[in-house]
Amino acid sequence: MSVVVERLSKRFGTVTVIADLTVNFRENAISVLLGPSGSGKTTTLRCVAGLEEPNGGEIAIESRTVFSARHKINLPPEERGLGMVFQSYAIWPHMTVFENVALPLRAHRVASGDVASRVTNALSMVNLDQFRDRSATQLSGGQQQRVAIARCIVNNPRLILLDEPLGNLDAKLRVGMRGELKDLQRRIGATMIFVTHDQEEAMSLADEIFLFRDGDIAQQGSPEDLYRRPKTRYVAEFLGKANLFRGTVCRERDGTFFVRVGAERLAITGDALMLDGGSCLCMVRPEAWKLGYPLGAGIRGRVESVMFIGDRSEVRVSTQIGMQGVTLFGYEKVKVGEDVGLTVDPCLIHLLPDT
Repeated sequence: MSVVVERLSKRFGTVTVIADLTVNFRENAISVLLGPSGSGKTTTLRCVAGLEEPNGGEIAIESRTVFSARHKINLPPEERGLGMVFQSYAIWPHMTVFENVALPLRAHRVASGDVASRVTNALSMVNLDQFRDRSATQLSGGQQQRVAIARCIVNNPRLILLDEPLGNLDAKLRVGMRGELKDLQRRIGATMIFVTHDQEEAMSLADEIFLFRDGDIAQQGSPEDLYRRPKTRYVAEFLGKANLFRGTVCRERDGTFFVRVGAERLAITGDALMLDGGSCLCMVRPEAWKLGYPLGAGIRGRVESVMFIGDRSEVRVSTQIGMQGVTLFGYEKVKVGEDVGLTVDPCLIHLLPDT
């Protein structure tokens, strides 16, 4: 089920949250709307769901117009053929798990025999078969979220909207639920639109990320595209950690390129898309830097701090091109005050416009 949003606008009083948004969400894929609070991602989701009425534009779900300001069409949520999961579980505490999941079917007057089989199937998909007769208040947070998901899929919607559904779970449960959601989407083949402000959550779940900024899309693409090839400083800094420094692109006589940063030179690939002599912003992700001891080749620096985080260490190195963050994995160690040399593979230096 494809979703097409064209020239969408939404105001709350005098505040314009979305001005002129056009975006297509791929069918049978997980599209993640990522961005800071107030960037317009949740408002966009709620407009698609029919929970907010836009001020302008059009929304089509599977080629069927569900909202059009021009033609005065605004179908209610129950007529849009979608399911929705909220951050708050929104389950009834006085009902059993089975009764909570059966609610949408009862509302549509589905025959009792069909209700039982469809609820059983939905609970099986989220691994809650053994809890069907348990009161909702006797479940953990992760189990309650699964109940909300089962209730969402029991009607076999082709479009599922999720608004920060993992926000109330602890860190370990969140990681587990990401995998379960991704597996569920592959099994049922639904189109999912997922809202989050968590970068790691977005990158681990998404087939495509839509990074919002001030009611518009700053960049869209696969998680790898946005992480490795951001188009702007905003995208580079929002997704993960980034070392950013200004430089000038130069070309050797043999046609190879390098970027000059002060007195330092870093080799870059020829597809840098910057003209010889052009000013640019260089991005090197912390895990791309390699350390040489005691000095080795590359840019000279001194270790200023080391933070151990279990599977990795976050290191800060002062250099002539500024303070650089370096991520060391495994059992590689370095000491504060140690002199080191920083090197990087030329293909891992990404150039951005100098803005």
